[in-house]
Amino acid sequence: MWDWSLVADILPELLAALRMTAAATLAGFAAACVGGLVLAGAVRSGWKPVSWFAKGFIGFIRNTPLLVQVLFLYYSLPVMAGISLSAFSAGVIGLGLHYSTYLAEVYRSGIEAVPKGQWEAAVALNFPKWRTWGSIVLPQAIPPIIPVLGNYLIVMFKETPILSAITLVELLLTAKNIVSDTYRVFEPYTLVGLLFLAISYPASLLARTLEKRLNPQRGK
Repeated sequence: MWDWSLVADILPELLAALRMTAAATLAGFAAACVGGLVLAGAVRSGWKPVSWFAKGFIGFIRNTPLLVQVLFLYYSLPVMAGISLSAFSAGVIGLGLHYSTYLAEVYRSGIEAVPKGQWEAAVALNFPKWRTWGSIVLPQAIPPIIPVLGNYLIVMFKETPILSAITLVELLLTAKNIVSDTYRVFEPYTLVGLLFLAISYPASLLARTLEKRLNPQRGK
């Protein structure tokens, strides 16, 4: 049977873990957004070594599991390079690197959707590259991909339990610890599911709202 007294006892602990989960997700997503844009630009680079390196990096990261990458950053990197990272830092970097390779493809689709005439107009006006990208290309490329970015944010949030492998005390690991202490499975894991739903569903609605505002025709 459902034990409300246990729920009252463990809910504050789970909510504290939820804050850690949300922080790791948002920091990892920010890193992925920046890294994805850099990779998308590198793939389009006219300098072949840069383009080849970016494509090779994307292929390598996308074809290895996120769990292995996170374990490498936390356990192997200190041994190989003498660089020690906290569990939070390793988790954020792992999430950021992994999903930057997927967001690079999302950015690429948005950039390639910008009409060719816009690029030609920038060249005709003798705009420097930074102004072409900042004033013409990205303002047109990013709005259509907002819903996809939102979907990846939700996916990253649901992937954070992987970080428990490197001892980051996120939501699921906290629930496991509670289960080992109380021998009660029903309440902790049910609350975890409800908390994930309480974040993921409003986030999906927010992505939909942004789509309607930024792309009125697509949002209909």
